Amino acid sequence: MAVALPLMLRAGLSPDPATSPIWMSAIGNLTALALGFYMFRSLTIFPGIKAGSYILPAFSISYGLVLFVFWAFRIDYSRFLFLTGFAVCLAWHLLIFFLSQRAQSLRIGVVPFGEVELLQKITTVEWVPLTKPRLVKRKSVEAIVADFQSHLPDEWERFLADAALSGVTVYHVKQLRESLTGRVQIDHLSENNFGSLIPALMYVKLKRAVDLACALPAAILLTPALLMIGLLIRMDSPGPALFRQRRVGAGGASFQVIKFRTMKHDSSIRSPDGNALRHAMTQENDLRITRLGRFLRRSRIDELPQVFNIIMGQMSWIGPRPEAEVLSEWYESELPFYRYRHIVKPGITGWAQVNQGHVSEVEDVFGKLQYDFYYIKNFSPWLDILIAMRTIAIIATGRGSR
Repeated sequence: MAVALPLMLRAGLSPDPATSPIWMSAIGNLTALALGFYMFRSLTIFPGIKAGSYILPAFSISYGLVLFVFWAFRIDYSRFLFLTGFAVCLAWHLLIFFLSQRAQSLRIGVVPFGEVELLQKITTVEWVPLTKPRLVKRKSVEAIVADFQSHLPDEWERFLADAALSGVTVYHVKQLRESLTGRVQIDHLSENNFGSLIPALMYVKLKRAVDLACALPAAILLTPALLMIGLLIRMDSPGPALFRQRRVGAGGASFQVIKFRTMKHDSSIRSPDGNALRHAMTQENDLRITRLGRFLRRSRIDELPQVFNIIMGQMSWIGPRPEAEVLSEWYESELPFYRYRHIVKPGITGWAQVNQGHVSEVEDVFGKLQYDFYYIKNFSPWLDILIAMRTIAIIATGRGSR
């Protein structure tokens, strides 16, 4: 549609289509379509993603890249054909998305053994309890889920085998929960967990190159603005413009993070209950935050000086949030496998931040760690691109700031 319809319209407007570079425009349209569709599918496989929100960004990027190639290599093309193809492409995908939203929610049959009751907390799926080990009608459920680590009676194991042979997808409860929630369950780590939590070394190197390519020009361009913000901080409240704190990075190594100071420079100001761990966390409506500091936190401008941590190789743009040493030590005492979180570089933004927001309660830390392990397990450029897009949306709305 996006390639053929513009060609037909162009033929109707011009009796002699050979006078315009229609074929190059058609090839560009086809290339942008394929690249945009691949990007869209790669971004929307992750849990908690509203696919409709990524139609415009994915195809805008793909069409923009093809347009850049046309411009860079001075390739002549028809703007009418190319822009009309872009419009038809967006209209088609938005129509398909609208129609799919009107369909019924996914129905999954649940085998009543093991930890399957935890699935009831996930409301995006209609869970159908299976009371007897017999094949249901094909249209009644789209898939079946069972806890393979529990002891299943022989008749239920035969039922699952028959279901799989008949073409019904059978999920293990742990993998299904992970794919729907974006969190890796870490009550304990098995040998399979460790094998899947090793990040791809090639992408680690590529990511470092991308970090530097973005951080170096950003540091140069942002320096005047950073100096101005630092001056405003000094005028707003007594104390230094920058906040420095020892945090734990890749490999468990300690480094000094650099941020704009957003709190009053007074170590006597403690959290209301005097708890040292809570003092290291920022609470809701924390009295230590200055007037200017609230704006800097809401807009995430206070994070900008960390671009120099990225240049020094201590951080990345995207990764698990680096924790203060006092918090990291406490987490390690409570969770023996917590140190495995340091297998990748910490980041300014990450999967936990865009899903959970800022954590101010000790009870929420375990959930945050589950998001971090999901990021490590699914370490890829597509997940980083998705996090970057969602971070931009969060900055625009201020959601999740403290």
